[in-house]
Amino acid sequence: MPTGAVLAALALFGLFCWTQGANPLAVYAAIYKGAFGSWYSFQNTLVRASPLMLTALCTALPARLGLVIIGNEGALVAGGVGAIAVGLSAASAPHWIVISSMMLAGMVFGGLWIAAVGLLHYQRGVNETISSLLMNYIAIAVLNHLVNGPMRDPTSLNKPSSYPIPDEKMLPTIGESNIHYGLIFGIVACLIAWVVMEHTTFGFKVRIIGGNIRAARMSGLPSRRFGADDLLPGRRRGRTGRHG
Repeated sequence: MPTGAVLAALALFGLFCWTQGANPLAVYAAIYKGAFGSWYSFQNTLVRASPLMLTALCTALPARLGLVIIGNEGALVAGGVGAIAVGLSAASAPHWIVISSMMLAGMVFGGLWIAAVGLLHYQRGVNETISSLLMNYIAIAVLNHLVNGPMRDPTSLNKPSSYPIPDEKMLPTIGESNIHYGLIFGIVACLIAWVVMEHTTFGFKVRIIGGNIRAARMSGLPSRRFGADDLLPGRRRGRTGRHG
């Protein structure tokens, strides 16, 4: 299935390129060269791999529960704002405290951002796909306000940015490369998520609820997911309570 999905995406994008007058093979060759054509470009790709893996988990994990969330960018922006805010406030602390607090703040802020989407869905019946997408724009607007306002570094004239975190308080790089240890963190996070979802009782419950809500209820698993019948006028939102 994953291989088929990738091939279908490549075919559709190639068809789009062809309709726009571009050679699909030339486009794919340019993409490959830009991502893997040199050691510098390959390092640059790996540096960006960690946030991409984490934002992918932001979609993959809720999907196991039956939620289609595409608000990855909003969670990433919220986590970044939280991390930089905590990092700047603790910039004088030892480097391991700064790095640990920034990582924790990024997880908490990003997690709460997506938790708000889940709360809107379960408590108010708001479609999680739409709300997570629209909340991206809210997160970006908050970021722009902070970067251009309270958190702006006065020395950043042409391109507004926040005050910088000292280099020695940032994640160290791996060996002599430009790749930082965030890549290792992203890989470990994916492995942990896989173990939890595939080899624990909790993961089994999540898969059952996301795959068949009625079977989950018949098995006695607690579930409050909205179904099609829950949103029909004149009907209650569940059979066992206000929210099912």
